[in-house]
Amino acid sequence: MEITKIIIPTPYDVGDVNAFLVKGEALSIFDVGTKTPTAYEALVHGIKNAGYQLSDIEQVILTHHHPDHAGWIEAFPNARILGHEYIDYWMNKEELLSYRDDFYELQLKKQAVPEEYIQKIIQIRRRMDLYGNTPLTQFIKDRDEIPGHPGLIAYYTPGHAQSHFIFYNQKSKEVIGGDLLLEKIASNPLIEPPVDLSFDRPKSLIQYHESLKFLTSLDITKLYSGHGNDIVDVKELVDVRIQKDLLRTNQVYEILHEPKTVYEVTKELYPNANDYQLGLTLSKTQGYLDLLVKNERIRCEQVGEYELYSRL
Repeated sequence: MEITKIIIPTPYDVGDVNAFLVKGEALSIFDVGTKTPTAYEALVHGIKNAGYQLSDIEQVILTHHHPDHAGWIEAFPNARILGHEYIDYWMNKEELLSYRDDFYELQLKKQAVPEEYIQKIIQIRRRMDLYGNTPLTQFIKDRDEIPGHPGLIAYYTPGHAQSHFIFYNQKSKEVIGGDLLLEKIASNPLIEPPVDLSFDRPKSLIQYHESLKFLTSLDITKLYSGHGNDIVDVKELVDVRIQKDLLRTNQVYEILHEPKTVYEVTKELYPNANDYQLGLTLSKTQGYLDLLVKNERIRCEQVGEYELYSRL
């Protein structure tokens, strides 16, 4: 593939995000950064350095809906916008906000999070100003070939995000990987509403491990990562990520010497995390508990509004 990486600053702890300009039968950009002025300047500069203008871009293709990847879709006046149908929910914000609040409130109550923290977490998650607003032109489905790029196949890889795709070039065996696998840090399998907008919580860490294992089934020469450097030793890094999660699940198992809620386990597992990080640490803890339940090492019981976890 003829690929140009464009490095875009973000306001998040993860740091810069990578967009990828791909020239095929169509000129496409994969991911577009957060909707901030500095990100826009970086987009314009990177595209100009590649010999193009924003108006030359024919397709914006999104790996997933998170704002550091899907912010500046309005910047391309002549482009079609392609991604998972889930992304459209986030572009039509007002319709989604009430449901999202109800979904997260239900999940946080199940986790036994104190009421004063529930509203803080919901307010943090309500911040939508860094997202784009333009509805998708075309939905991508699992194993679709991307228009204008023969042999470039989309694979649905949920876990980090319920909308997540990677894009695999069958000829060059290169992958545009979004946030599925990052070189320096682990992607966080976040608690998110399901694609069908029900109240059944997706088990994000289990999904994430399945997506990573699928990634290792592909013959890959290089993975273009959404943050940081390109990755060559994909299978080795996937093994590191999964083994680290399994070690964490063992820590969680030790914490469950008596029955505990998700919130109680989280406070022991991440004693130094601040209140702003609580939503993230709850997502991580929930994932480890889901893995332990799946592996039949612990049980989950509903006790009033709460879910209580205990060893078998």
